[in-house]
Amino acid sequence: MTDLDSPSPADALDGASTVEVRTSASAALIPTIRAVASDLAARADFDLDAISDLRMAVDEACATLVDVAAPTSWLRCTFLVRPERIEVHAQVQTKHAEAVVSTDTFGWRVLQTLADEVTVHHDPGRDGPGPTVGIRLDKRSGDVMR
Repeated sequence: MTDLDSPSPADALDGASTVEVRTSASAALIPTIRAVASDLAARADFDLDAISDLRMAVDEACATLVDVAAPTSWLRCTFLVRPERIEVHAQVQTKHAEAVVSTDTFGWRVLQTLADEVTVHHDPGRDGPGPTVGIRLDKRSGDVMR
């Protein structure tokens, strides 16, 4: 087997592929990440409603995270594209280990409505580069029964 025959590191054994986008944690750059989400969903044959929902959910998740990000933080979004769904993991570095994403806001309710599943994760950064907060969301293609 040559290197050309071996699977790409971005290709998982179950047919999933991974795309990661990293930008400065700036609201001005969220449209770029939103466009990537939309393109990935279209290439995965999501229906138009599911594409729109994913695009808006990624926008809301990123905007929520940018609000709690440290001033020089990055915003990292990882998309795990599977045949029937896309998992999105978005996270930012925060200034303080106590920084959290509020789940009692209108924006959070919108996010829960747009995504099939949504969770928040928090890492106080004791073992890493610093505290981070993130949002994980799943969106199904639209053809799959819930």
